[in-house]
Amino acid sequence: MGKKTALVIGATSLVGKELVKVLVASDEYEKITAWVRRPLAIQHQKLVEKRINFDRLDTYDIDESVDHLYCCLGTTIKKASTQEAFKVVDFGYPLIMATKAKNRGVQQFIIISAMGAAVNSRSFYSRTKGEMEQALTELDLPGVQIVRPSLLLGKRDEFRLGERITVMLTSLIPFVFIGPFKKYKPIPAKAVAYAMYKLANQELAGTHIYESDRLVLLNKV
Repeated sequence: MGKKTALVIGATSLVGKELVKVLVASDEYEKITAWVRRPLAIQHQKLVEKRINFDRLDTYDIDESVDHLYCCLGTTIKKASTQEAFKVVDFGYPLIMATKAKNRGVQQFIIISAMGAAVNSRSFYSRTKGEMEQALTELDLPGVQIVRPSLLLGKRDEFRLGERITVMLTSLIPFVFIGPFKKYKPIPAKAVAYAMYKLANQELAGTHIYESDRLVLLNKV
C-alpha cells in the first residue's frame, strides 16, 4: 500500500469521475479526498468525500497532509451564463486551490486546461485558460503539470450538440488526425485521467504543459 495522499477537486466532472476511479485502484495512494458539490457514485475504503459550497471555496482549508492535488474544475460560457461567471470557475477557483496547495506544501498540482490556451488569444475562453496557466506558473509551486486535452470523449451528464457533431465527423474522417494534427484528435476522458495520474507520480519539479497527443502516449507506458 502506498503512503501518498491525494485531493481531487472537480471530482464529479467527466474527467474527475474517471480520475477518482484510477486513484482508488492505484497502490500509490492510501487516501483520496474529493471536494464535491454533490455525492459521487463511487464508494471505496480509501475515498473520503467532503461536501463544499464552491461559492465559498476560499473559506475551506486543506486540513491534512496532501501530496498531490488534482484540479478537474471547468465549465462553459454557455453553462456559466456570463464571461464573468465563467472566469470565476476556470480562473478564480484553480488559483484559490493552487494557493492553498502552496501554503500546505503540496508537491504536485495537476490541472486540466484546454487546447489553444494562450494569454494573447482572441478567444475569451482560450485567453482565460492561458491567464490561468500563467498565474499558476507565477505561484512557483514545487511541481505543476498542466494538461491540454482536445475534445473529451465520454458520457456527460448534459447534452452538448457541438461535441456530438465533432465526434461523428471524427469517425467519418479519421485520416485527418495524423502528423502535426494528432493533438486535435478527440481523447477519452479516462485516458486524460490516467495521464494525469502518471504525470503526478513522475514527481517532476517546475511547470510542464502536455498537449493531447502526449496524453495519449502516457497511456502506453
